[in-house]
Amino acid sequence: MATPADDWFGRAFSKAWKDKADEIGRFNLAIFGKTGVGKSTLVNAIFGTEIAQTGIGEPVTRQEHLYLHQSGTLGVLDTRGLEVGKDNDVLIAELRDYLHGMRRKPLAEQLHVAWYCVRAGDRRFEETEAEFVRALAELGVPVIMVLTQVPRSVGPGGGGRVHPDAEALAAKIADLRLPIADGLIHYTMALADDFTGQAAYGLQELLDATFRSAPTGVAHAITAAQRIDFGRKRERAEAAIKMATGAATTAGASPIPFSDAAILVPIQIGMMASIAVTYGISIERSTAASIAATAAATTAGRSLVGNLIKFVPGAGTAVAGTINATVAGTFTYAMGQAWLRVCERMARGELRGVGGALDGKQIHQVFLEEFKAQASRRRLPS
Repeated sequence: MATPADDWFGRAFSKAWKDKADEIGRFNLAIFGKTGVGKSTLVNAIFGTEIAQTGIGEPVTRQEHLYLHQSGTLGVLDTRGLEVGKDNDVLIAELRDYLHGMRRKPLAEQLHVAWYCVRAGDRRFEETEAEFVRALAELGVPVIMVLTQVPRSVGPGGGGRVHPDAEALAAKIADLRLPIADGLIHYTMALADDFTGQAAYGLQELLDATFRSAPTGVAHAITAAQRIDFGRKRERAEAAIKMATGAATTAGASPIPFSDAAILVPIQIGMMASIAVTYGISIERSTAASIAATAAATTAGRSLVGNLIKFVPGAGTAVAGTINATVAGTFTYAMGQAWLRVCERMARGELRGVGGALDGKQIHQVFLEEFKAQASRRRLPS
């Protein structure tokens, strides 16, 4: 049963989460290609299934052939009722109208990158498709060329070579000298096939190309939206921890009476919210997890400090006295690392109980064990 303290902490965390999500903004990806090339499968493999679950999205043109699916830090622009290669003129006209209108909007409302997908098994790339790619580039949209469902040799001595037909198709496309990002054609297999032994591959390379092609201002949004590169997520989370640790250390430069220790709580809640958004944890799940992890118990936030600071070596009798800069920094750093651990495991689909619900006890245990381990090192990041 939720306590008043839990309600306070939940409201504070939710507000911080929303503020951070607004700050990060949204990465908007357009995905084109003929019907059946596996566009949704590819998006879901890299960004998760949330987009597919949102339905047809919101129309973005008066003609209602372009739809933007929105889910947190990701937007996916897709087409309905028109076919690339057959309805190029109509599609390009609608895109031109859409792009013209959005250029006056904030970066999060603009279109950042387009993937053009070709299924390797089709063994053909038509001139009308090439015309569409050229037209996209002329509109100022970076285009990444993707071959989907590309078989690759498996087993001993296979060497991981892609199917010769796919290589031939890629060579044909390359000969057209299309204005595509990096001049590269990316081979992908979005889903593994246990029956044939095919492994998923090419997703990280495609994600890397997307980072290179997108404006730097949406890099954090891509990091938060994607589900395959945990190294990038950790790097962003570590930056948030370092910033919060610095702020807490500065706050403790003039020793803080323990009775006023709640001054650290907004810094720590902001840090935790930033990490949760970066790991793509929804506001509902991350709020519930943050309450379980920290076991907040007072509306002033003092017990959040009191319950944890006793595990910080050197804190001594801080509860009865003051918190200095070293203790404040160590405390905040350990909290950040512990929460990072929780968020990473949640993002990997762990820390769930029966029926997929969050396991609050396990979350608290993981958080507390990592907090103790980090605090015991008593070393702050330089």
